[in-house]
Amino acid sequence: MLGSATVPTPSNSVEVNISAEPRRFALSLLRQVLASVNVPDAMRSVFRVEGSYLLVGDRQMELRHFKQIFIAAIGKAAVPMADHVLASLRLILPVRGVVVGVGSWQGATGVQYLKGSHPVPDAQSFDAARALLDLLSTSNSETLVVFLISGGASAMAEAPLSPIISSEELSAFYLRLLHSGLSIEKLNTVRKHFSAIKGGRLATACGYATRCTVLLSDVPPGKLDVVGSGLSLPDVSTVAECRRIITETPSLLPLSPGVQAFFDMMPETPKVLPEGIEPSICCAALTSDSLIQAAAQIVRDAGYRVVIDNTCDDWDYRDAANYLYQRAVAEAEVGTPVCILSAGEVTVAVTGEAGIGGRNQQWSLELARYLDGKEGFVALSAGSDGVDGNSPAAGAVVDGSTWSRVAELGLSGLEALEAFNAYPLFESLGDAIVCGPTGNNLRDLRVILVN
Repeated sequence: MLGSATVPTPSNSVEVNISAEPRRFALSLLRQVLASVNVPDAMRSVFRVEGSYLLVGDRQMELRHFKQIFIAAIGKAAVPMADHVLASLRLILPVRGVVVGVGSWQGATGVQYLKGSHPVPDAQSFDAARALLDLLSTSNSETLVVFLISGGASAMAEAPLSPIISSEELSAFYLRLLHSGLSIEKLNTVRKHFSAIKGGRLATACGYATRCTVLLSDVPPGKLDVVGSGLSLPDVSTVAECRRIITETPSLLPLSPGVQAFFDMMPETPKVLPEGIEPSICCAALTSDSLIQAAAQIVRDAGYRVVIDNTCDDWDYRDAANYLYQRAVAEAEVGTPVCILSAGEVTVAVTGEAGIGGRNQQWSLELARYLDGKEGFVALSAGSDGVDGNSPAAGAVVDGSTWSRVAELGLSGLEALEAFNAYPLFESLGDAIVCGPTGNNLRDLRVILVN
């Protein structure tokens, strides 16, 4: 169930079309999209064994070259990804592994399961990094290491590169990064350079083992080394970029003593990684394109004209709300029902002490200001992982009545925006979308329906 804004679950739902009440359709659309981009199906399509060959995407490797397989699965989708790989390989060769994910998991013989912390690394994250490094340090040229990386991996496994940075300092620094308003690419560029496992350093721990990486991408298209801050891939970012980002972001300064000392002597991340018996493979099983294409098909089938516009990816939430509102108004002039779809993330620079909310609810509430009093507009924004910031919601749904209904409750939309405290407001309205963690993470989906 998608929580406060209730819709049927996939097993008992009834498909709706353009004649359905728009709010109900919008919520049904989100539910159907989340059900269609499921991890098990995606893994079956990109990772399979045929005879003595492992087929990954459009590449293959001979399993007879290896005597053991290691699995390093990290992120919000780590468990279902690991389940598929274990089912595919464990009857062929001995398998050991470390899985760092969310929720509970029965695990398997030889595979250690650790719960990861998110969105800020903590003691569990540092334990996970040590377990991964301990496992991979025992690999050799006859080892196949399968990396399974999904959104959330940057926080779920971590260790400072330098002992002069305490774990407490690193966690505090990462929290400031999250509140800085930086794009995911810039944020992960910084994290790569401070980490003992990111920016390709976890791959170097494998030595001359053969590496196979399967990703669920929660970053902009074409930037796979940014997923999970590039645990298993060569890094294309540089120390110079990292330093420039930090010095040009006032909310990150001043640096704590340990972070500053490391900042002054920061080494470069690995640009070339050792190769094993077989060439390394990297394949994206799902991306934000998967998310938006699934949404587009459902909307077209329902009778809407579809407009896909990802222009505002990584924009400030206020600019993104204004841009997509203006686009929706312009498209509405054509006179046919239209759906604006936008994938990616918006940024929120948090000042002071934040309330309860996240970027999807912040964008939704900002858009509600533009929609105030307008008929025929319904919009939502939600995280495909089912989590928005520090709230229990995935996002929120709004329409032309939202802003006035807020006032009728004696609440202030402007105050909620300024305090980054949108969730309590949407919870009071019954417009928070609550579905719980989905076990997936393909960025966010924004929808504007104009009927």
